[in-house]
Amino acid sequence: MKIAIACPASLPATQFGGIMFLAIEIARESTKMGNEAIVYTTDLDFANNAKVFNRDLPDDEIVEDVHIKRSHVWFKINLFFINPKMYLQMMRDSPDIIHTIGVRSFQSFVSTLVARKKNIPLIISDQGGLTTHPDLKNGGILKRILYKMQTPMIHFVINNAAKISVANEYEKNIFLNFCSESKIEVIRNGINLGKMKTQTVDFKKKFNIQKPFILFLGRFSRVKGIDVLLKAIKNLKDRPEMEDLIFVIMGVDFGFQKEMFQMIKEFKIENKIKVLTNPSRDDVIAAYRESEFLVLPSRWELSPLTPLEGFAFKKAVISTNTHGIPFTITNGENGILIEEGSFEELAESILELINNKMKRVELGLSGYKMVQSECNSKSMVEKTLKMYKQIINE
Repeated sequence: MKIAIACPASLPATQFGGIMFLAIEIARESTKMGNEAIVYTTDLDFANNAKVFNRDLPDDEIVEDVHIKRSHVWFKINLFFINPKMYLQMMRDSPDIIHTIGVRSFQSFVSTLVARKKNIPLIISDQGGLTTHPDLKNGGILKRILYKMQTPMIHFVINNAAKISVANEYEKNIFLNFCSESKIEVIRNGINLGKMKTQTVDFKKKFNIQKPFILFLGRFSRVKGIDVLLKAIKNLKDRPEMEDLIFVIMGVDFGFQKEMFQMIKEFKIENKIKVLTNPSRDDVIAAYRESEFLVLPSRWELSPLTPLEGFAFKKAVISTNTHGIPFTITNGENGILIEEGSFEELAESILELINNKMKRVELGLSGYKMVQSECNSKSMVEKTLKMYKQIINE
């Protein structure tokens, strides 16, 4: 089977997040299972700079066992990357099926045009919240105008899809506003456990970290709740339990970095925090391995991969009971869920896990069992390929 997978970014843009990793894992595992899978994407070089499109990246190459075809972005509006050459690439290659990830993207629009022109079945996944992301209501004027303009495109993409692959029931309910239930398939996101175990970086030595640490990993944005975490750390800074602990905050700036550093200074918590910007993938994996547990106080998540990656190392996760998060983290089973925005509750939960090592171990082990049995890339791709074959044979 010849599979085209379209997304706004791919390797080396590891900071782009869930959309990129989902595309890469579907392509990698599909190829392992005897199919020909190609990722069609842009030349975004997120690994080096969040806003740079790198013409020096090869148009066609194999990276980490994944076949990638890139085309240059002519211009962008926020995260809407315009790369028209992708249309010609996909038309020329004539895949058996097209799977586009990120419904609001230009790449999904192009995929739909190709699918219609060549009568190829189209699968769509979103991972972006579609109508529920906070930026739809609270973003700047440019973002709100862009989202409004995208509405006809969203209907065009969804109406032409043979199937919609969603990560959980929360996302399914979003799509039910656009299509019938029969068009939707629930396939849980999965991570590549093998890739999570391969790095050899000594994280604490590399970054001169002398104490055990609690890890936040994500974009530096208000949506990720970094301000809530900083307020919790302020509350905790003088507690005796915090004497021999620090927080490591890792990620890439999405508009909140300047304010984050201002808050750290204002709260006088510089000695309690190590901030690492634009980390490499190896550094991220090493941080998971060496952390005590994870905090993810997000105001919104659809189906976050960060908890799954933490679970791969048997780490407990504290997060919020909002949007799609409870479909990944079950309170008291593999993590702790708090009210969105409550820094007091976050501080209490952090103290609870600091003081109860047995609970940390039990929660982390339960999460590990979940990724071993359900939320791994092999299981995800087996179900995805089964869906592809059913659609092609209809």
